[in-house]
Amino acid sequence: MGSAILVLNAGSSSLKFSLFDAGAPGVLSAVAVGQVEGLGTAPRLKAKGPDGQVILDERRSTTEIGNHAQALQEIAALLGSRFVGTELVGVGHRVVHGGPEYSAPLLITPQAMQELAAFVPLAPLHQPHNLAAIRAVEQARPGLPQVACFDTAFHRTQNEVAQLYGLPYEFYERGIRRYGFHGLSYEYIAATLPEVAPEIAGGRVVVAHLGSGASMCAMHNGRSVGSSMGFTALDGLMMGTRPGNLDPGIVLYLLQQEGMSAKEIEDLLYKRSGLLGLSGIGNDMRVLQESDSPRARLAIDHFVYRISRELGGLAAVLGGLDALVFTAGIGENSALIRRLVCQQAQWLGIDLDPLANEQSVARISSVGSRVSAWVVPTNEELMIARHTRQLLGL
Repeated sequence: MGSAILVLNAGSSSLKFSLFDAGAPGVLSAVAVGQVEGLGTAPRLKAKGPDGQVILDERRSTTEIGNHAQALQEIAALLGSRFVGTELVGVGHRVVHGGPEYSAPLLITPQAMQELAAFVPLAPLHQPHNLAAIRAVEQARPGLPQVACFDTAFHRTQNEVAQLYGLPYEFYERGIRRYGFHGLSYEYIAATLPEVAPEIAGGRVVVAHLGSGASMCAMHNGRSVGSSMGFTALDGLMMGTRPGNLDPGIVLYLLQQEGMSAKEIEDLLYKRSGLLGLSGIGNDMRVLQESDSPRARLAIDHFVYRISRELGGLAAVLGGLDALVFTAGIGENSALIRRLVCQQAQWLGIDLDPLANEQSVARISSVGSRVSAWVVPTNEELMIARHTRQLLGL
């Protein structure tokens, strides 16, 4: 392998990475994937090769890996020792918020970093860590080209009406609008459907990206026309620790009547709500599905209820529905959630094939189903690698 592209996806306590072979034209292939998790508490470096074989799985001390810069050093050391002689030609980053201006991948410059830092209040759980990873690369490898790929960019095809809130118009002009998120995932699905499901690729499709963060997107002919998330990643579906759609009057009530501070409300909405808050057990859907606690089942039922309500609304935006696509961690792996959602959506014309659903094959609806249902794995890292290669002209 002569040259490679590194893709980084930074979270608050983790740094995920994928190394792609960029030495040959054609399809990009990942030669190593992994992450440093538990940053600041119990660091653990894990990596696998292209066939899923474990390259490394080690726990480290917080003095060895205490921040993103140190995590990057460990990742670089691992990849450097395993891929001797390989030239790193670019780094692609997932950056959650691109604001109203950025609708395409961006070559990172000092000015761009200043502009992206202004969006930190809109994505406080993600944006600071995305930018920290960019700074860490710049510190370790000054001059190495870096590309920011935005989770909001895919949704910039939505028309003005879809992006508005019912506030005075000057707020829209100042950037308070519906942005939508998980765009890299939706973009990958849109690019993949012509191969795995050509019969629906140009039609009216709702994609459900269901994971710890969850959202839904209405796509027509592969373009975003509506999404469940809006100004921030708090909107729409209930998630692992986030409540999703919330009456704004609740926030006023918490401020004025409960005496909570803005910081306390932020912590409540981003870290203590959602599946965790309702169940009182945790935010992992796998744990909740195995639990016999009534509150665990209540959390699952509300999760499905929110998906069902959003699906009806997005189908209305599309003027009908041709297909529903499940993706991301829960969408790809939970036959229970898919079954419950499809049962609720029978009125739309979805007829689930129970066996296909249990086996997680591509098409999980019956042959005669008027609206088809699918499971399509997403790959945000590959999407970022493609954008990085194209923007850098590699």
